[in-house]
Parts: sequence; C-alpha cells; structure tokens
Amino acid sequence: MTNKPTLLVLAAGMGSRYGGNKQIDGFGPSGETILEYSIFDAIRAGFGKVVFIVRQEILEVAKEKFLPKLEGKIEVDWVIQSLDSFVPAELKQAERVKPFGTAHAVLCAKDAVHEPFAVINADDFYGKEAFEVLGKFLSTEVRPDLHAMVGYAIQNVLSENGTVSRGVCETNEKGQLIGMVERTSIAREGDKILSKGENEILEIAENTPVSMNFWGFHQDVFSDIEKMWNEFLPANLNNLKSEFYIPTVANNLIKAGDAAFEILPGGKTWFGVTYTEDRPVVIESLKKLHDAGEYPGELWG
Repeated sequence: MTNKPTLLVLAAGMGSRYGGNKQIDGFGPSGETILEYSIFDAIRAGFGKVVFIVRQEILEVAKEKFLPKLEGKIEVDWVIQSLDSFVPAELKQAERVKPFGTAHAVLCAKDAVHEPFAVINADDFYGKEAFEVLGKFLSTEVRPDLHAMVGYAIQNVLSENGTVSRGVCETNEKGQLIGMVERTSIAREGDKILSKGENEILEIAENTPVSMNFWGFHQDVFSDIEKMWNEFLPANLNNLKSEFYIPTVANNLIKAGDAAFEILPGGKTWFGVTYTEDRPVVIESLKKLHDAGEYPGELWG
C-alpha cells in the first residue's frame, strides 16, 4: 500500500445549471480545466494517485483530455458510476434517470482505492492551502474513526449570479463537525447572507464554515458507506429522485459515535462554476493566480 494519499474526483455530474460539461471546459490561460489545478495542487501536496469517477459516455473524452497531461506525473485510474453500480437486480429502478449522488459515487471507487483519500468536485477550485492541509492530515493523522473536511467561510463561497446550496456545518467546542444541514437558495442581500429554501428565511453568519465537498477519509470508510447504501436502496425504492450524499454518511457516522470529523482550516480560496455567468469570473481569478506566480505560465509546460 502506498503511504501517499489518493485524490478521488467526482466528475460524473451532469452540469445541468451550467448548461454544458464544465468538468472538461477550459478556464486557464492555456485552456486548463478547473480540475487540472486541483490535480496540480494535489501533486504538490504529496498525493500519489488520482481516481476519476465518470459516466461511461464521457470516459473517452475525459481520457483524451487528461491522460496526456498527467502521464509520468501521477498515477491515474478510472471508475464508472452508473445507475447499476452496487445495485442488486431486485432493487433496480427501471425508470430512474438521476444519478444516485456523491456518496454512491465514492462507493463506486471501493475497489480502486486502498489508502487514505480525499474527495473533491471536478468543477470547484479549492486552492493550494486546502490540499496542503488535507494532504498532511491524510498522511499523519487520519484513522478509521477520524476523518476530515476542509471548511470554507460561507462569505467566500457565494455566487454573484444566483443562489447556491451549501452544507452548513455545526461544530463542537473542539471545532469538530457535529452535524451538517444542506441549506438552499443562499445569497447575499445587503449586508446579510440569507437562505430562503425550505419555506423559511434564515440568516447565516459570515464566518460559518460550510462544506464545499472537500473531504478526507480513511479507506475503512468504504465498508461504512456500503452498509448505509444497502439500507438506503430499499428505503428509497419508489423515489426516483432520491440521492445518497457524503454529508449523510458523515452525519450518520457522527451520530452513531463511530467517527469524528476534523474541520481543517485550509479553505482560503474557492471559486466554482454554477452558472454560465460565473465563467468570466473564474477565468479572471485564475489569470490573477498565474500572474502572482502561484502557478507556472503553462500548468504542465
């Protein structure tokens, strides 16, 4: 087993609000995808392997896009997330179109990952500090009963072009995660940050930590996820839109007392593409980072 952590990339999403396949869209000065910056930062932080979780129909396009750039720099593996993955025949939903969600995607990588690992979205920029702090945690502190999440202050992870959904964290006196609530329709209004989903208006303090789906796990978590998945499937047999999320896994582990989650303070810089209008902001942000010397002129040059 390598002592270097693995980076697990969730790249099977549809990109419905963005209106295109943002996972393989170019944003950097030389047409780099957002994901390439995450992989570059992961390599710098000591990660030894990247595993892409993709849909079958984008597998070849993704390989063409990423393999030539990554060859010789980091070990690469591919995992398919399909509606049949880890679903026994008697529990298949013939009419289902929607993917089963992020925790199901992680479960799909069970046979490809045998060391501590990080999970990221393919279309979010997390910043090099986040990879440094999580890479260190996964190399030195992670245990079967201790996982982690990189926390981002909510004021830094909003979109100027519409509302967003975020996993808002509750913490204990040690700063560990004790629960997470998915809040929807979040936007800044005047000097307040408000969530207007779920038929209530809730004000959220500026520095409240939220999850941007940047997690760090001990590999033993796969058996926990599979157990929860086997309970989720029959319970949601008639719900074609049900999804099995990573925060659900975290909440369940915390509630049962089976694991704690450190909230790591590496979330300084974040940007992402939720809406098409976010695109120029991301392009400009990446250009500034290149100009400041955070990244070389050409990422893989």
